[in-house]
Amino acid sequence: MIDNFALGLTHGLMMLAAFLLLRRPDLDREPSARPEDDPGA
Repeated sequence: MIDNFALGLTHGLMMLAAFLLLRRPDLDREPSARPEDDPGA
């Protein structure tokens, strides 16, 4: 029973981490490395 609990807990935490990472709004945006796109320059 302890083995099933440990497996369930670790997999549940990994699923939670993946879900939270996939919900990030900056996931779809790539930062530009070109200096002409820099608004501060």
